[in-house]
Amino acid sequence: MAVVYIPALMRDLTSGQDILTVSAVTVSQLLDRLEAAYPGIKSRLCDGESLRPGLAVAVDGQLATRGLSQPIADTSEVHFLPAIAGGTNDHNYRKKGL
Repeated sequence: MAVVYIPALMRDLTSGQDILTVSAVTVSQLLDRLEAAYPGIKSRLCDGESLRPGLAVAVDGQLATRGLSQPIADTSEVHFLPAIAGGTNDHNYRKKGL
């Protein structure tokens, strides 16, 4: 079964559990199974049929490029993370004192 790491702000739904195991073949199926066991968890992570803005999912250390349809294996580790944006491609950034 896949190992799912539960963010601290959602552990009130899992009775404080920070790690869960779930049998699923996609992130979407994993979320449906988590929702069945821990009502309310899916609505905190999803907006309709996609992750909420500002959230990302990582499977086996890689950001899921296929969103909720991302495949997962029985040996996968799944993390729900705040999405990180920003940075610059401006190689003169340091020279400008910014």
